[in-house]
Amino acid sequence: MSLLEVEDLSVSFDTADGVVKAVRDVSFSVEAGKTLGIVGESGSGKSVSTQTIMGLTRGAAISGRAYFEGTDLFSMTSQQMQRVRGAEIAMIFQDPLSSLHPYYRVGWQIVEMLRAHDKSISKRAARARAIDLLRLVGISRPETRVDDFPHQFSGGMRQRAMIAMAMALNPKLLIADEPTTALDVTVQAQVLEVMKRLQEEFGTAIIMITHDLGVIADLADDILVMYAGGMVEKAGQHDLFYAFHHPYTEGLLESLPGYGDERQRLTPISGQPPSLINLPSGCPFHPRCPYVMDICITDVPPMRDVPGGGPHTSACWLSTVPAERVAVRAELQAHVAGLESAEAGGAA
Repeated sequence: MSLLEVEDLSVSFDTADGVVKAVRDVSFSVEAGKTLGIVGESGSGKSVSTQTIMGLTRGAAISGRAYFEGTDLFSMTSQQMQRVRGAEIAMIFQDPLSSLHPYYRVGWQIVEMLRAHDKSISKRAARARAIDLLRLVGISRPETRVDDFPHQFSGGMRQRAMIAMAMALNPKLLIADEPTTALDVTVQAQVLEVMKRLQEEFGTAIIMITHDLGVIADLADDILVMYAGGMVEKAGQHDLFYAFHHPYTEGLLESLPGYGDERQRLTPISGQPPSLINLPSGCPFHPRCPYVMDICITDVPPMRDVPGGGPHTSACWLSTVPAERVAVRAELQAHVAGLESAEAGGAA
């Protein structure tokens, strides 16, 4: 059994406007020492899925199972879950400034977290551990910075401090929820490098949540693509980037900026994600899909196996035969190119 196995997870919230189906029948697993990337636009259910696993979606209607080392997290009492959070499963949130308490020193917050899970550790030993952790994540002069307040840290340093706090008890699973969104590209790369180094040193499994496929291009072993609360594609890193199947995955990849002569023009995904209260019939992506067929409008596509190098599934009615898929895409691209040429000629 994998370190974490999530089966048919569904999460919904009652609101004044109706029931928000935030997550629908999502299943995935994470092996020890491996990284799973979860990708999708805002509102796709990425964060809600993992927050539910951590017991942080109070008031939600939850169904499904989440087995951590063979034990169902959803069957745990609040006291049992509290012992798991931080010690066994740690989480890094998108905005470290809102996660770190502004009135307390960074080192004090790490010390308190350590002592909350290990009553036998002294304040002196916990402080020494906090200094070692800050040094481990690349914060210079940790002996003095340990006494700084969060506002005295830069954005990248605060995120490193959050990683240090998350890794304090050597958790078996680290959930990183958009940890690099607010950082510039250079600091983003440094933070990702810190996470990779810690994973290599401690063998920690990581779930990386992001809307940017570029962030996990060299980090994730497996990738789950989500849309409108559901799964649309699951594959290993190589298959997802070089043998993708779902049109939504194709749209995300086409939205990545190229460099040099790779691509001179970005191709955005047209339209907007649907309301999670009133999902469209059939495939939720069909109103935005360039390959839409009649069956897409009426029938919900199941996750089907896609032939290739490794485990690969996709929720799309397009053919899973590579040659047929390539032919359909080539036909569409030729049609689009013809329309653009006609428009350019008319404008001239």
